Amino acid sequence: MKLNTLQPAKGSRTDAKRVGRGIGSGLGKTCGRGHKGQRARAGGYHKVGFEGGQMPLQRRLPKFGFVSAKKRDREELRLDRLNSIDAETIDLAALKAQGAIAPRTTRVKIIASGALTRAVSIKGVAVTRGARAAIEAAGGSVTPADEPAAIEKDKGRKADQ
Repeated sequence: MKLNTLQPAKGSRTDAKRVGRGIGSGLGKTCGRGHKGQRARAGGYHKVGFEGGQMPLQRRLPKFGFVSAKKRDREELRLDRLNSIDAETIDLAALKAQGAIAPRTTRVKIIASGALTRAVSIKGVAVTRGARAAIEAAGGSVTPADEPAAIEKDKGRKADQ
């Protein structure tokens, strides 16, 4: 075998269509475009999904899914994660410093999941009823956040809905 004798396998490369070359070619006169109409003309096309003025499928089907804007800056923290945090008082700044929550987080809620093995003092972080009971049972304490205005604002919003 020599490089100058290599060629494609028989039938693997078809000849290009030569349109408008007479009736015998099968692609003479209208060149395979049919008679009249938008598709027969040069430049005649519609955008993808166009259905001739009928409401297109992608607009007939309902939208779905939801991404919460609040989710970006709020987090839940498991109770057993508090065991690994080295701080006397656990607050938002301490949680960020230890890498327990993301830096963008503005609100945290501690949930009752796992076991707490040491006494901790929580300040300014929301806790669930079960988590509060577990913290106090371990000898710790919970001090609520210093934002009564924000709490009242949330209550008012829920009453409106």
